[in-house]
Amino acid sequence: MLRTLAIRNFVIVDHLELEFSHGFSVLTGETGAGKSILIDALSLSLGGRGDASMVREGAAKADISAEFSTHAVSQQWLAQHEFADANGQLILRRTIDNAGRSKAWINGITATATQLRELGELLIDIHGQHAHQALLRNEVQRDLLDSQGGLQGLVAEVARLFQHWRSIARQREEFETNARNVLLERERLEWQVGELSKLQLRAGEWEQISQEHSKLAHAVSLLDGAQQAAGAISDADHAILSQLTSIQQRLLKLLAYDSALKPVTDALDTACIHLQETSYALNDYLNRTELDPVRLREVEQRVEVIHSTARRFHVAPEKLHLELDTLSEQLHQLSDASDLATLRQQEDKAQLAYLELAKKLSHARRDIATQLGQAVTTAMQDLSMRGGSFSIALQPCEPASYGLEQTEFLVAGHTGVQARPLAKVASGGELARISLAISVITSCATATPTLIFDEVDSGIGGAVAEVVGRLLKRLGQERQVLCVTHLPQVASQANQHFQVSKQQAGGKTMSSIMALDSKQRVEEIARMLGGLEITATTRKHARELLAS
Repeated sequence: MLRTLAIRNFVIVDHLELEFSHGFSVLTGETGAGKSILIDALSLSLGGRGDASMVREGAAKADISAEFSTHAVSQQWLAQHEFADANGQLILRRTIDNAGRSKAWINGITATATQLRELGELLIDIHGQHAHQALLRNEVQRDLLDSQGGLQGLVAEVARLFQHWRSIARQREEFETNARNVLLERERLEWQVGELSKLQLRAGEWEQISQEHSKLAHAVSLLDGAQQAAGAISDADHAILSQLTSIQQRLLKLLAYDSALKPVTDALDTACIHLQETSYALNDYLNRTELDPVRLREVEQRVEVIHSTARRFHVAPEKLHLELDTLSEQLHQLSDASDLATLRQQEDKAQLAYLELAKKLSHARRDIATQLGQAVTTAMQDLSMRGGSFSIALQPCEPASYGLEQTEFLVAGHTGVQARPLAKVASGGELARISLAISVITSCATATPTLIFDEVDSGIGGAVAEVVGRLLKRLGQERQVLCVTHLPQVASQANQHFQVSKQQAGGKTMSSIMALDSKQRVEEIARMLGGLEITATTRKHARELLAS
């Protein structure tokens, strides 16, 4: 859950630190006081989009830190992405400077905004104040239904199979309309693969033959040099080895008079051994090395063929075998793609695989649609829509990446009224109530520990507002719930109450938030009930709401 939120230099907030508790919490305040700024700041720490306009005027950068207690899913994410888990503590931090540059951290380790978003989706579910407008779109309704049923993995696999099917279908269509070009390309690749195959160049052969060519081409120089070195060491009249041996013998005689010469004689002994071994190695090299003009011509011809082929294919000689692999793979793919009968078989197979899984998805959606329809219909009875009903129609459509049906939410506001698409519900209040009921019910199906409702109760009032408050409070018994609201009936149900206010300081507007005690809550609820002028009656009514 969300433990603390620290905000610095964000929009009209100078400095702010808040602590949150379990259960149901509300934020209230006058219109324009900056209630939604808190949600915007939290969204930014969760990887939301930010820009320089979010930095408080006159400040160098905005800085937002949110501390959470982790749960199993978030701990697993941290482990997978190699972020430290600080004993159940999780800190997300985001900064944006006045040039619009952004930085992010997870537990003090540099992260990307995408990583913040991925992790944030596991921590908090935010229902914005315009959620009911978004709910009018079919794609949003479909995503909500799939999320409610935990079908995201199945939906992703259906989309993958659809793309695979359509990819093969496009290959088949392209072949049918461009058969001659495909044939010419295949002939070109066949010639290139044939030329490279005739070369029979093995991996590493170019390096080996280049070294052999260098050795054969310089054989005379190599033999002369080795013979001169061998002669100088051991075969000449004044060979180095003979002179060194003579020096060693003289010093050995002198060793009897001064033992300090012992290291010198030992060193000379080692030197003689090394020189002798060098002489043996040079003689062995001379015995094994000979002039071979026939082999030299063979190697030169091979080098020339490889060079010539490399120039024609515009690649380095040592990479010709890789070029053969690449062209062979292209020819293999093109051969498959140019076989119309094979393509049609592959297309039919891919279509069948897609349809089988898409039908499985359709069946799962029908079950979830029935369950969700019944749950929302039940909730509507408590939201002053007695006799109303909610259902989800799954209309067949052409195969698509999302499946075989369109999703449409249908609502009947009263008994005897024909169900109509949610987008055609005339009453804004009805739409708001239905949207709230859907939001609460679908939130119960997720494992997200913290739920935030940003003025989703707009368009609701009276007894319905009290029901909404109780609904949110009941939800708060299972997880952490934070709600931005204008309704005293909702605010009075909270376990924790924050008031947002706006002040003028130094010619600048500043927003601040404070946690209210029981006495302050009475005053705030009274303000929400009666406006700027608070009377004894409104205070009494506020106490009654809080007591209830």
